[in-house]
Amino acid sequence: MSRRMLLRGFRPLPPRPPCGRPRTLRPLSTTRSLGLAELRSLDSLPERTVPRYLQSTRPGSSLLSLKWPRPPQNLLLVQKLYSPDVAQSVVKFARYICSEYPEVNLVVEPRVASSIQEQLSFPIYVSNSPSSIADKIDVIATFGGDGTVLRAASLFKLHGSVPPILSFSMGTLGFLGEWNFAEHKKAWREMYMSGSDVAMHDAAVPRGDKDRPDGFAASYAGWERMKGKSLGAHRASKVLLRHRIKADIFDRAGNNINHEVSDTLASGAESGLAGAEEASPSLRAINEISVHRGSHPHLAIIDIYQNGHFLTETTADGILVSTPTGSTAYSLSAGGPIVHPLVKSLLITPISPCSLSFRSLVLPLDTRVCLRMSPKNRGRGLDLNIDGKRCMGVSPGTEIRIEGEFVGRAGPGEEWHGGVPCVIRAEDDDPWVGGLNGLLKFNHPFGREPPSEEFAD
Repeated sequence: MSRRMLLRGFRPLPPRPPCGRPRTLRPLSTTRSLGLAELRSLDSLPERTVPRYLQSTRPGSSLLSLKWPRPPQNLLLVQKLYSPDVAQSVVKFARYICSEYPEVNLVVEPRVASSIQEQLSFPIYVSNSPSSIADKIDVIATFGGDGTVLRAASLFKLHGSVPPILSFSMGTLGFLGEWNFAEHKKAWREMYMSGSDVAMHDAAVPRGDKDRPDGFAASYAGWERMKGKSLGAHRASKVLLRHRIKADIFDRAGNNINHEVSDTLASGAESGLAGAEEASPSLRAINEISVHRGSHPHLAIIDIYQNGHFLTETTADGILVSTPTGSTAYSLSAGGPIVHPLVKSLLITPISPCSLSFRSLVLPLDTRVCLRMSPKNRGRGLDLNIDGKRCMGVSPGTEIRIEGEFVGRAGPGEEWHGGVPCVIRAEDDDPWVGGLNGLLKFNHPFGREPPSEEFAD
C-alpha cells in the first residue's frame, strides 16, 4: 500500500466520552434512536410514604378520604401484558409524569423494563430485590383490566399493607377499573394533591409523634408547583377499601408450610413479588382462594369446617372461598351470590358439586374456615390457587385455614393497614352499581333495552 493511500485512509480517532466511560458501538438502525433510559435499583429510592385514610363526613357513606402526609414519590406502573396499545399508553403516562411531576420516581416490573427502556430517555427504576417493593412503593397505577388490578394487588399478597391503586380501565372487563385513560391527567392530579391541605385533626388514623401542624405539608416542592390545584378538605380523593382473605397452610403433621409457598412465589425471576418480613407469612387474596381437582379425572373430596366445627364433606370439582370483591368473579360463575364490596363477609361456593342442595354460604368476615383434604382422595394432590394463580399441590391431610384479614389499626398511633385501597372516581358515581348494570347487565330484560337513568324514579 502506497504512502498516499495510507494518508488518504487516515481518520482521527473520536474523543473519549467523559467520566472515563468506554465508547460503545451502536447497532445499525434505520430509525432515529431516542437513547435508552437508565435502569436504576429500587433500593436507592426514599422509604415508602404511608397515607392516612379519613372517615367520610357524608351521611351514609362508607368510603374513605385519601390523606397524604407529603407528596407521594415512588410510583409503580403495572400494565396489561402483550398489548401494544396499552404499552404506548404507559409510555405516554410516564412521559407526562416525568414532565409535570419531576419529583416522582417511576418504577416498572422487571418483565417489561427492557421494552419500556427503549422508548424513554429518563431514568426508571426496577425492583431488583423481593423486599424492596413493600418498603418503597407509595402508589400503584394499573393499565389494563381486572386481571391487571389483581396482579398489582397480588404483588403484596405476603404483606398486610397495600399502597393505593389508581386503575385505568383498558382491558377486556372493567369491573375494577375506575378511570378512562383519557382522564389520566385529572385522575393523577386529584390523587397526588389529595390531602395537601386537609386538616390534621380530622385524621381517623393519627400518626402520634409524626403529626405535623396544619399547613406545614403545603411547603413540599411537589405541592408548591401545583399551587392553586389543591382539592381542599372536602374534595379529597375517595378510596374504596376492598377486604382480603388470608390463608395458612398446614401439612398432615400440623406444621405450618406457608414458607414453602411464599418462597416459591417470590423466587420467580420476573415475579416482582414483594418479599415477606415474617418467616411464614399468610397468603392473601383479593378475589378468592380455591382448591381444584386440576387435571385429575376424579372429583375432589374436601372436608369443610367452620370455627372448628365440622360443616360438610363436599365431592366436587373444587371449592371457593371468596371475598365480596370476588363475588362477581369465579364465585359468580359457579352460582354464588353478588355481594357489595363493603359488606364484611366471606363466601363458600362449591364448583360443580355432586349435590343439588349445596348452595353458596355467606359468612361473617371473622369466620375461621378450614378446608381439609380428605384421605378419600387416594393419595393424589389437589391444586391450590390464589386469585387464579396456582401456588402448589396439596396432598391428603393438608389443611388450609382461611379467615378475613384484619383491617384498621392495631393500636393508638399505629398506621392503618389491611385491605386493598382503590382510588375511585367520585362519591356520587357508584362504580359498583355501574358495573352491575353496564358490565354484568343486571336484570337485563329480554327483547328490549333496560330503562335509562332519565326515566328512573
